[in-house]
Amino acid sequence: MSILMTENYEEMSKKAALLVAAQVTLRPDSVLGLATGSTPEGMYKELVAMYEQGEIDFSEVKTFNLDEYYPIEENNPQSYAYYMKKNLFDHININPQEVHIPNGTARDVEASCEVYDKIIEAAGGIDLQVLGIGNNGHIGFNEPDIHFEAGTHLVELDDETIEANARFFTRIEDVPRRAISMGIRTIMHSKKIILLASGASKGKVIKAMLFGEVTPNLPASILLLHNDVTLILDKEAAAYIIKHLEK
Repeated sequence: MSILMTENYEEMSKKAALLVAAQVTLRPDSVLGLATGSTPEGMYKELVAMYEQGEIDFSEVKTFNLDEYYPIEENNPQSYAYYMKKNLFDHININPQEVHIPNGTARDVEASCEVYDKIIEAAGGIDLQVLGIGNNGHIGFNEPDIHFEAGTHLVELDDETIEANARFFTRIEDVPRRAISMGIRTIMHSKKIILLASGASKGKVIKAMLFGEVTPNLPASILLLHNDVTLILDKEAAAYIIKHLEK
């Protein structure tokens, strides 16, 4: 695992965008795994700017998002489908047919999840997966559990995750209690992974991930077993690692 420590959120976002841009430049038909939430917003802003300046071309790229709330309509402003259009897809030249997000309105969720995994497999797997990390160590919506979920699946969200996501909703009661998430197996089969973490609260869980045991109770810990992970931290998140190493 490579660790990049940056001065602030803006620098973290730029470094992440440069890694994504390098992947797409070297392989124009790259398969990208994408994350949502507040952490990658800066990265998407940088990628849009690079596209507008003619530095990157998304016309052959395929994307697969990590997760989506369930149930939720894709035109709901709180859906991750809406988030991705607002922050990235509406501003670049990606083919809409090559954009894939878990179906938040699927009647048969299990079948929909199986199809999602098959489409990823048919695309050759994910070349570069972007991840954030939850305060409880979740990646995607793979919450702490007694085992690692392999494939795309329906998740009951933890209270801590619901509370953390309440800032995006008018009331905490409006936060969906369930979500569809890409599984750990798919994430771990990605050829490269970028994990972004910003702020002191994320620093605590990153420290636990790096210096604790690999356990489903901290899903992100599985990334220690992957052979190509780049961890990009801002100064506040990195402070916890530095303090630990100085002891």
